[in-house]
Amino acid sequence: MRIIAGEWRGRPLLAPPGQATRPTSDRAREALFSMLQSRLGSFEGLHVADLFAGTGALGLEALSRGAARCSFIENDRAALDVLRRNVARLSAEERADIRPQDAARIAGGPFHLVFLDPPYRSGLGQQALASLIGANALAPGALISVETAKDEAIDGAGLKIENERTYGKARLTLFRA
Repeated sequence: MRIIAGEWRGRPLLAPPGQATRPTSDRAREALFSMLQSRLGSFEGLHVADLFAGTGALGLEALSRGAARCSFIENDRAALDVLRRNVARLSAEERADIRPQDAARIAGGPFHLVFLDPPYRSGLGQQALASLIGANALAPGALISVETAKDEAIDGAGLKIENERTYGKARLTLFRA
């Protein structure tokens, strides 16, 4: 697993051992960032949230492309250890806010871009999305990427679906606030 583009292009990322963390596939990540690039034009100055961050690959990719700051939300100990190591390897500590907490109870923002990559079929993605909306944590026009199992439904609760694509076992749904 590597950073695709930007300041840290080609830099490898660590992943925790075992199956507890499921990083987004390289193919899906490339497609997602292509969709985001076409809609955003630039990542410069964005405040990003990477919920269920795991390795931090999505948030670190956004930082590599110029995002100002990323809040990484993760509560698995092994994933947190790897996330901290990935942030340190890229010397991104000043732009990374690592929060060891439940991603379904987010606070802060406003976020311009949010990545939600919860465990498949857990219902946690729906809870986190509702929490983001309820906490007014989304900037006007924010983009929210939600990765679910390809047969799993997600309700955008009033958000507009910008795009939806399936990659293997995963479905990426891109919402706009």
